[in-house]
Amino acid sequence: MSVAIGTEARGPRRGAGRRSASLAMSVLLAALAAIAIIALTVGAAGIPLARLPAALGLASDSAANAMTARDQLVLWSIRIPRIAATAMVGGLLAAAGAIMQGLFRNPLADPALVGVSSGGALAAASAIVFTDSRFGEAFRFLQTELLPLAAFAGSLATTAILYGISSRAGKTSIAIFLLAGVAITAITNAGIGLLVFIADDRQLRDITFWLLGSMSGATWTKAAILATVLAAGLAACAFIARGLDLLVLGEADAFHGGVDVERLKRISIVMVSAMTGVAVSISGVIGFVGIVVPHLLRLIVGPAHRLLLPASVLLGAILMVGADTLARTIVAPAEMPIGILTAAVGAPVFLGILLRQRGLASL
Repeated sequence: MSVAIGTEARGPRRGAGRRSASLAMSVLLAALAAIAIIALTVGAAGIPLARLPAALGLASDSAANAMTARDQLVLWSIRIPRIAATAMVGGLLAAAGAIMQGLFRNPLADPALVGVSSGGALAAASAIVFTDSRFGEAFRFLQTELLPLAAFAGSLATTAILYGISSRAGKTSIAIFLLAGVAITAITNAGIGLLVFIADDRQLRDITFWLLGSMSGATWTKAAILATVLAAGLAACAFIARGLDLLVLGEADAFHGGVDVERLKRISIVMVSAMTGVAVSISGVIGFVGIVVPHLLRLIVGPAHRLLLPASVLLGAILMVGADTLARTIVAPAEMPIGILTAAVGAPVFLGILLRQRGLASL
């Protein structure tokens, strides 16, 4: 009888949990659609909502053919690829932050905070200077393809170094990981400073793009690269979600629960590096998305990574599209770097998380 009662008790709770998860995902999808529509209509070349269906090719507008042609040019050549790329960059950064926080069991872990983004930016800036120099002139035509590869390699190397420094005898110290991240960030910033010193004017503009963060260079080609990495990342997230849930209990308990902990760590590190590296290669260094989004979602949808990871993708996309839309309009016709806005919002949230955690920290 007690088993039946327990099963009946668990059944409604499980059903309620599924309904809550479905509701949360539906709300996030609706919010993303709404913020995307707003982003389509605002900018230096404003497109009223009444003209949007015709500009998207969903309706005809014979009374304003010239205006419709202009709207279609703006949307399909500039605005839609930018919004798509921005949403995917936000999703990748947020998912990478959620994975890193689950891997190290600490809400303060973030690819940008511990230097992973800076490592990718250093590698990308090095690729810019190299391909634009006399020695790398032969590779200049491959610059678009080399930047994501260089950023990925830089992020992977930085993550591997961090993991190696903070791990000893099969155990990972979160305090050492975070402190090593501060040191590596300083080293990568010194490398970027050296590149700034030796760069010419054109190279300097490109490097500044990485330091401040911007989506102004988004294209359909870059959006396709982001879509490929995001699709692969979402597939891998489904594979590692259960392992990250069990890892919260500790590595020993996760191992006894059937998780290959070392393989999970390797897969997670490669995923964080790929997601962060490719995002950095498109947008430059954008901080705090990976730390703010997962933390907020844990308060809303709970800590289960099966829901947390896809929800992080959606909320990260919402945050980035909103920030980019604001960056395009707040000082129009100029454009504010998006990294300034994400830092202005994310830094106070990070301080709040830090204050909540200080009683638990044992540095």
